[in-house]
Amino acid sequence: MCRWPLLLLWGLLPGAAAGGSGRALPHRTLLDSEGKYWLSWGPRGGGLAFLLEVRTAGYVGFGFSPTGAMASADIVVGGVAHGRPYLQDYFTNANRELKKDAQQDYHLEYAMENSTHTIIEFTRELHTCDINDKSITESTVRVIWAYHHEDVGEAGPKYHDSNRGTKSLRLLNPEKTSVLSTAIPYFDLVNQDVPIPNKGTTYWCQMFKIPVFQEKHHVIKVEPVIQRGHESLVHHILLYQCSSSFNDSVLDYGHECYHPNMPDAFLTCETVIFAWAIGGEGFSYPPHVGLSLGTPLDPRYVLLEVHYDNPTYKEGLIDNSGLRLFHTTDIRKYDAGVIEAGLWVSLFHTIPPGMPEFRSEGHCTLECLEEALEAEKPSGIHVFAVLLHAHLAGRGIRLRHFRKGEELRLLAYDDDFDFNFQEFQYLKEEQTILPGDNLITECRYNTKDRARMTWGGLSTRNEMCLSYLLYYPRINLTRCASIPDIMEQLQFIGVKEIYRPVTTWPFIIKSPKQYKNLSFMDAMNKFKWAKKEGLSFNKLVLSLPVNVRCSKTDNAEWSIQGMTALPPHVERPYKAEPLVCGTSSSSSPPRNHPLELLVCFMVLCSLLHSTHLW
Repeated sequence: MCRWPLLLLWGLLPGAAAGGSGRALPHRTLLDSEGKYWLSWGPRGGGLAFLLEVRTAGYVGFGFSPTGAMASADIVVGGVAHGRPYLQDYFTNANRELKKDAQQDYHLEYAMENSTHTIIEFTRELHTCDINDKSITESTVRVIWAYHHEDVGEAGPKYHDSNRGTKSLRLLNPEKTSVLSTAIPYFDLVNQDVPIPNKGTTYWCQMFKIPVFQEKHHVIKVEPVIQRGHESLVHHILLYQCSSSFNDSVLDYGHECYHPNMPDAFLTCETVIFAWAIGGEGFSYPPHVGLSLGTPLDPRYVLLEVHYDNPTYKEGLIDNSGLRLFHTTDIRKYDAGVIEAGLWVSLFHTIPPGMPEFRSEGHCTLECLEEALEAEKPSGIHVFAVLLHAHLAGRGIRLRHFRKGEELRLLAYDDDFDFNFQEFQYLKEEQTILPGDNLITECRYNTKDRARMTWGGLSTRNEMCLSYLLYYPRINLTRCASIPDIMEQLQFIGVKEIYRPVTTWPFIIKSPKQYKNLSFMDAMNKFKWAKKEGLSFNKLVLSLPVNVRCSKTDNAEWSIQGMTALPPHVERPYKAEPLVCGTSSSSSPPRNHPLELLVCFMVLCSLLHSTHLW
């Protein structure tokens, strides 16, 4: 508890985020929508310091929750009453009953109050060894907050009514040391009056021309530009590099992505150069790295793909969101690149219903990295940030790194994944990927509340398992992904034969009788899934050979493709530290471009031909 007298001040200190201790806190965010509750935080010794600035003369509450609700939460409550500061460590049980913690692990550093605001600074260790406290890790943390106009009385804190909320944060993100000049130039890639259909999921594509530069520039920061009020509508944004052999007529209009009538020019846009997802803020490149523009190798045309999530089917929505790119002629040492790794988005990424935990893996194989890196950069590439991406059933994601069969330090992880909070994680230390390394994007899902299969696909009710690696120096590798062999998945549910030639998608089953004339999707849903079958299926899928894709910038493939048997790798309990032919449903458009579907179809036919199912 506080060892020195209260500093009772009657005017808000300018720059209060520096803290009463005078030591600056590098991170700051607004927790409520009305500008009344600000949180600042940063490292302090072996733990974290927190500064709360709240528009109230009563108590302020702050804490950590496994779900963002009050149940089983770790809470601290503080304020200034009758000229004296107070700070108490509480916790709640599963029934949301608030109890004072016998072990007080929050330590008051500073407090002040005036007629409108209360400011409190306190510290806490990351791991307190108190069963009632939540450990703070590099995973997503769901902070909860509340305040009241009265201070805590003898009976404890009064109910806060609607003055409460939750926000997902990554509290252990490395500090951002570079501060941009306010005069740095930028340009926007922003949609103009896009009509959002009254359906759950829409992917909208718009091509833009990069401004013409007379010399090389580096993009050094990218910020989301989200239309006010659409923060929950815009789920993620991808920026692709396109072919340069167009004229400006391709800029005339946008179109729904992955639609049969999508302009052919959009099919050339395969190389991801930036990714942003909901909850993320602006991204600054490290001081020695930038995204190159203005050279013959750099994009002249880009495609902005925006995923709109409209689960309540609202009508009449018009959006003007996109990205803002800050650039400079002060060229940095290295050009940045992006590799998309993980499970290729596909119908053959299957997750049974009713599973409290199901694990999927996407492989960036050693053969792909061996060939691409030996040809491009034998000394390796250096990863400095990672975006982990999944959808609503996702509960955790890890990007595992192997060298010569030995597992190295995790490249990135989030064991408490929040669908509504996805941003690039800065690595505390850059990690080198060498020729012959391999990566596994490992995703953990929960489908306990689902009665039907979950498929890989575009909709937020479908799933993804992807990692976007930001690295330098840039090489000619944009996608390193896999999908499990489909044939043994079919055999697991008892399929014996399918109709040939394959002329429909999803393809149709011929035998046995119970699946006759059903699509693959319908057959998987008809199968009687229970937890035992789900666990057996999970074990099978994780052991299957995979189809791999190892893609260059120009949409060509490195020679490593087709079916690959996986090397044995270290099993790590989650709680310790293909060619895609998929659709989101039988009536939904496939994620793949038509050209990819043709290649996918050819590979599928080859696989079917080699089995008795053909």
